[in-house]
Amino acid sequence: MTTATTGLDDERVGAVLAEIARTAEDNDPDIMKRAYATAADWPQPPTAQQAAELCAQAALPVHPQVGTFLYQLVRSLRPALVVEFGTSFGASTIYAAAALRDNGAGRIIGSELHPGKADRARGHLSRAGLDGYAEIKTGDAREQLADLPGPVDLVLLDGWKELYLPVLKILEPSLRAGSLIVSDNLPMLPAEFTDHVRAPGNGYLSQQLPLGDGIEFSLRLQGKGSEDL
Repeated sequence: MTTATTGLDDERVGAVLAEIARTAEDNDPDIMKRAYATAADWPQPPTAQQAAELCAQAALPVHPQVGTFLYQLVRSLRPALVVEFGTSFGASTIYAAAALRDNGAGRIIGSELHPGKADRARGHLSRAGLDGYAEIKTGDAREQLADLPGPVDLVLLDGWKELYLPVLKILEPSLRAGSLIVSDNLPMLPAEFTDHVRAPGNGYLSQQLPLGDGIEFSLRLQGKGSEDL
């Protein structure tokens, strides 16, 4: 009996992830440094729309170590609902959606402010054969993720770093005890975010993991629809 190829060995999944990686390699390597340097010179922090425009040409895929970790988490946790802030071209969405497909159930809802990037991510998911497990909302995540269809089991934060905390606070009412939060690009995370997930009394157990350029990995200890851990 022949076993269907699934997971990260799926040729369609691998081909699309490789294409996104090549696009990232072809990007100007200083594009994000210039984006943050530009915003640093502004009298006020950039709005969500300004941040999206600064990053409009950057593919920004997750490091394969982080993507593989996300796949492992989804396979193990078997979440009904995964939520992502900062879809970009959809690499991380593909890792999660591949795991959901292999689990046989579940959905990931991503959010991307830039319409062109959101459309590109949808195309990548379709070509990978995973669009049935994913929905990409276009617009400000603080609005798009404010009304979700059920408790959130797993969160990936991988957008504009200054919005990590506002987005997390919007999601907190939907988190259950045992929900997991993966926050990418640890060296770039604002102190107010890491302080929030590390401070005793805020309902998290959090630690740094050396995957990619570093992630903050947080467990929600109290939440919606279940007893506190």
